[in-house]
Amino acid sequence: MAASWRTLADPAGLWRAICGYLAAGGWKRRTPIVDGDGLRRFLESRSSFVTQISLYGYLRTRAGLRYPELFSNDEFAREVDSAKWQMWLACLSDLSVYAGGLLARRSRADNASIASLMGATLEAILAANQTGKDAAGTDRVRARLSQCDWAAVPDDATAFSESPRTLIECAPIVEQLKQLDDTIVRNSVRFRWQQVRRELRRDLDAEAVMASAIPLPGA
Repeated sequence: MAASWRTLADPAGLWRAICGYLAAGGWKRRTPIVDGDGLRRFLESRSSFVTQISLYGYLRTRAGLRYPELFSNDEFAREVDSAKWQMWLACLSDLSVYAGGLLARRSRADNASIASLMGATLEAILAANQTGKDAAGTDRVRARLSQCDWAAVPDDATAFSESPRTLIECAPIVEQLKQLDDTIVRNSVRFRWQQVRRELRRDLDAEAVMASAIPLPGA
């Protein structure tokens, strides 16, 4: 599945594709991450996937059978587009912090080297996805990464703080329902990250990534 926020133009079709993809086993095939480009692809694809399945899953649950009809409303479609951007940036922020923490934990690289790699990787992803229309959101991600103490990032769910909060805040659903859903929605996003963390632990060759001389696209 080529995951990108730009694949969200047909939400109903996307949801069918996601369900079929999960039923087929998801990302069970191992793809070792041995350079900066591999790390970029992992961060981009998994951030997009968690955005898609979390945001559209929540909307589908609340809308029920009316889910496909909602997207014929231009105002609702604009609200979803805004929510999609915010959620994607939050997911990218969380996963980037976690990945940088694993690099620090598993390699001999110092904080400055990891910061340089993660900053370049982030800029390559942002450039490829044309995120200029949400300058404030991209600046928040940049600021979080620039201030990160990579060696202090634990190998658990701690880094994944922005995406659960962002989904409940930005989803185009009436506030009364979001208040009722708050705990369930946040926990559902945290659950989505469990498999992603397992994959990154399994596939990341931290020393190879840090030693790689392959330039990052857009860097």
